[in-house]
Amino acid sequence: MNKQKEKILVVDDETSIRRILETRLSMIGYEVISASDGEEALNIFRTEYPNLIVLDVMMPKLDGYGVCQELRKESDVPIIMLTALGDVSDRITGLELGADDYIVKPFSPKELEARIRAVLRRVEKLTVSAHIPSSGIIHIGFLKVDTNKKQVYKNNERVRLTGMEFSLLELLVSRAGDPFSRSAILKEVWGYTPERHVDTRVVDVHISRLRAKLEDDPSNPDLILTARGTGYLFQKIAEQIN
Repeated sequence: MNKQKEKILVVDDETSIRRILETRLSMIGYEVISASDGEEALNIFRTEYPNLIVLDVMMPKLDGYGVCQELRKESDVPIIMLTALGDVSDRITGLELGADDYIVKPFSPKELEARIRAVLRRVEKLTVSAHIPSSGIIHIGFLKVDTNKKQVYKNNERVRLTGMEFSLLELLVSRAGDPFSRSAILKEVWGYTPERHVDTRVVDVHISRLRAKLEDDPSNPDLILTARGTGYLFQKIAEQIN
C-alpha cells in the first residue's frame, strides 16, 4: 500500500505525545520520524523529506509558527498544526502562515489520524491527476489555471499555491457562479465534516490566502466572492479552455 511509503515528521517538545503518535502512526502503516524542537525539525525535514508534518506550536528554540514560516519559503509539504492555545485568533495564526489544517490539544489520536489521511489523500489525488491529461488550461480574466500541471499564473507570472489552496481554487472554478457553504468546502477539500463552528475557520483563512495571492485588491475581491449567508463562490465570467 502507498501508505507504507508515506513518511510523517512529528514535531513536539512533549516526549509523551511524540511516543504516542510514533506508536499509533507506525501501527497503521506510516514511517514516523520525530523532532523535539523547531530547529531540529527544520534540519530533519531537509534530510528526510517527509510527506507530511504534524507540528506543535509551543516549542523551544523555534516555535511552530517560525517553523511553518520557514518551511513555506521552500516547500509545499502538508502541515497539520497542534495547538493548546485557547484563543481562536491564536489557533488560526498557523493557517495564515501556510499550514493546511490544525487540531487543538487535548486531541483524540483518532481524529488526528483521520485528518492526516484526509490531507494525504488530497495530495495523492493532486499528484496522480497531474500525470493524467485533463481538459487543459482555463483562462479566467488575468488568471490561467493549468488543471493538468496543477499550476496557476497571474498575468503570466506563476503563483505558488499549496496543495490545499489549489484544490480549493479548483473546486470554486469548476462551478463558477455557484455558492458553496463553508461546511461543503471543508468536506470536499479537507475531507471531513466540521464538528464545531470554529472548524470552518480553516476555510476562511484559506480563502483569505487565495485572495491575497490572486486578487489585485484582496480587500475588494473581483474573483473569489463572499456569498452572503452561505459561504463563497467564484465570479462567473467568460472562460476560455484550451
